[in-house]
Amino acid sequence: MISLADAERFLLHEARLLDEARFDDWLGLFTADAWYWVPAVPDQASPYDTVSLIYDDRRLLETRVRRLSNPHIHAQTPPAHASRIVANVTVEETGDAALVVRSKLIMVEYRRNAQRLFAGTCRHRLVADAGGLKIAWKRVDLVNCDSEHDGLVLPF
Repeated sequence: MISLADAERFLLHEARLLDEARFDDWLGLFTADAWYWVPAVPDQASPYDTVSLIYDDRRLLETRVRRLSNPHIHAQTPPAHASRIVANVTVEETGDAALVVRSKLIMVEYRRNAQRLFAGTCRHRLVADAGGLKIAWKRVDLVNCDSEHDGLVLPF
């Protein structure tokens, strides 16, 4: 059984990997069939009903990480720096070897002498793996998901 404390430690570890731009290590947190979704509409029920801000299956996640790791990525010249706060972690669903957790996220992105602030609710389905926990899926509902966004490059 996965405990709330284990899930919270895992989410804080994920945030640290992203803050430190350790994208390959972050990718390693996902299962082979994982997906990562940032809806473009409040309460969007499916990534297939309308366009999403981000909807990556495992293959697209790998492509995203390769691009972020490339020193010549145009969208990250100069590279952005970010800091994430993860809070209010609660359990929504439990199972023997899986857990759906909900958390609040605040992310500050700094690039080209400007800061952007993102806030929202994250949901992760975490599964127990021989090596620890893995992300089966991650959904990030931004407070302003239906606003215009200038190039969302860094993962939330």
